[in-house]
Amino acid sequence: METNEMKKAPLSLQLDVSDFLPADESEKESLVVMREPRSFFKDGMYKLFHNPVAVGAIIVLVLIFIYAFILPSFWPYSYEQQIRGSEKLAPMEYSEKELAQIAAGEKVFPHLLGTDSLGRDYMVRTMIGARISISVGVVASVLILLIGSVYGACAGYFGGKVDMIMMRIVDIIYTVPDTMIIILLAATMKEPIKSFIAKFNIQWMEKIGVNMICIFVVFALLYWVGMARIVRSQVLIIKEQEFVTAAKALGAKSSRIIRKHLLTNCIGTLIVTTTLQIPSAIFTESFLSFIGLGVNAPMPSLGSLASDAIDGIRSYPHRLLAPALLISLIILAFNLLGDGLRDAFDPKLKK
Repeated sequence: METNEMKKAPLSLQLDVSDFLPADESEKESLVVMREPRSFFKDGMYKLFHNPVAVGAIIVLVLIFIYAFILPSFWPYSYEQQIRGSEKLAPMEYSEKELAQIAAGEKVFPHLLGTDSLGRDYMVRTMIGARISISVGVVASVLILLIGSVYGACAGYFGGKVDMIMMRIVDIIYTVPDTMIIILLAATMKEPIKSFIAKFNIQWMEKIGVNMICIFVVFALLYWVGMARIVRSQVLIIKEQEFVTAAKALGAKSSRIIRKHLLTNCIGTLIVTTTLQIPSAIFTESFLSFIGLGVNAPMPSLGSLASDAIDGIRSYPHRLLAPALLISLIILAFNLLGDGLRDAFDPKLKK
């Protein structure tokens, strides 16, 4: 029985005409992209906010930021206010004077965490201490980002002798003990910094003190070397790409190539590394404040609060527990956030 359609032999080279027919509506729908295309940053943020651990860390950090930066403005006590007769109160305890005020019909806000040996509300002191520690961590990370990224990008881009000399400087800086430098700066720069503050009447520098300024100086001088090495390794890979060669062929300056092409393509690494530097800086500041090299009294830091609480740890354990718990929460939350950012922005970890 003859038919118009010819069957094709299995090993025949004859083309199948049906393969060249226009696609029908069902086939067109199967080729439709299921989601809108996203940029690298949007895709990373999408993955970040679908990571429950990272979202939990963000929520904890938001609550801590509210606790440290917003709540003190509404608190009825200040961190330096000394209330006579209210020394060494336990949590939610009132002094005799405050009990008399309550009996007279006055409203007295309770000391939720009690007071210290000078009658200062401990709750607001932990708020300001958390503010100082977080501010130090963020400022130090910004300094590390600016110095380390530029230094590492220049070393990786120019290469050769320039790279060798710059990285040997990094190796030398790695051997310098940071604590010793802070102590030396605090001892030698105390009077010049005081005269500088008095000459220009810089109030915020006077409040934080010489030791804290020395900590910022050491962060700027020493702590950027890890960032520089990470950025250099990324730039050494990226600078061999075709778009960098095309930029050179079009006459782009080295500064523009570093700024627009190399550092822009390192943005994921920069975000992750900067986030992970914040807990390291907070821990360093807390340790230095614990040994007496932090902010000037009466301004508190979480490290100085923990140091002051050591003597009365048996009678008032909450004074040590509160700053220690805050330090642990802040460092843990930033570390978990950094891990979430690394999972979201590192292209090597894509499934």
